[in-house]
Amino acid sequence: MPRFDVTIAGELNVDLVLSGLPDELPPEREFLADGMMLTVGGSSGILAHNLAALGSRVGFQSRIGDDDLGKSLLQRLQQIGVDTSRVRCAPGAAKTGITVVLVRAAWRNMVTYPGTIAELSWDDLDFDYLADSRHFHISSFYLQQALRPRVPEIFRKMKEAGLTTSLDTNDDPDDKWGGGLDEALQYVDVFLPNEREAQKATGASDLEMAVTKLAKLVPLVVVKLGPKGALAQRGAERYESSAIRVDTVDAVGAGDSFVGGFLNRYVQGADLQECLRAGNLAGALSTTRAGGVEAFRDRAHRERFLHQQK
Repeated sequence: MPRFDVTIAGELNVDLVLSGLPDELPPEREFLADGMMLTVGGSSGILAHNLAALGSRVGFQSRIGDDDLGKSLLQRLQQIGVDTSRVRCAPGAAKTGITVVLVRAAWRNMVTYPGTIAELSWDDLDFDYLADSRHFHISSFYLQQALRPRVPEIFRKMKEAGLTTSLDTNDDPDDKWGGGLDEALQYVDVFLPNEREAQKATGASDLEMAVTKLAKLVPLVVVKLGPKGALAQRGAERYESSAIRVDTVDAVGAGDSFVGGFLNRYVQGADLQECLRAGNLAGALSTTRAGGVEAFRDRAHRERFLHQQK
């Protein structure tokens, strides 16, 4: 049996979440937030944390700065059960990345200092470690600036080692949506964009056109639809699952949590309808607390929520 259920190579950074701010922030003014949280951030880091909280055996490779923020992130991941033995604490000018999230009632701003996010490279990876798993995943394709040119090769190596693979691009800050994505998708079993990302990645004018194009490139397309739930397309087969209704506190990390819920069941061989529901359930749980991992860190809260939704 492989050591891990899922291995992940990707970014790990701090999320600083500020709430209670006005919609407009004119220059030369000081504004007071009524809520603040420092928590695990980065799509890859949130996914690793929440997958482990759901019971998956997770191996995680990343690059962080040799600083207190990076060390605190490792402690958070280790506490929930993520193996971080291959995370590299790199000395140098680049520090652990940080994203400042300004939360409003129905939307948010995010400002990111990339730091070590963009420095993770091929040479940082231990491929024997990553291959000792049932499944391999990459998130934040467009933030992995040093790694991205070789992502197709990484996926090919994992496929040759017998793993299934998945990719979540997240957004492209440059809004160009190229950079070798089509080449990488040749080796991807499950592609997990949201609705906007699916359309951007294909140049399609609507979701149906995007899904049709993507279904010709990858065996399984899973599209996160937020409050509309999620859909999956496998060849000509379509699966849909409604969202779980909750009182939303904060949507930061909900998409990453969906991926965690989906993959947790996918690697166990569950049918697609069950995988979609598990994804929607994990995404909904994430929104019940501020930050992408806080609802999962609270074991009593997590287990009570999941039990109530059975």
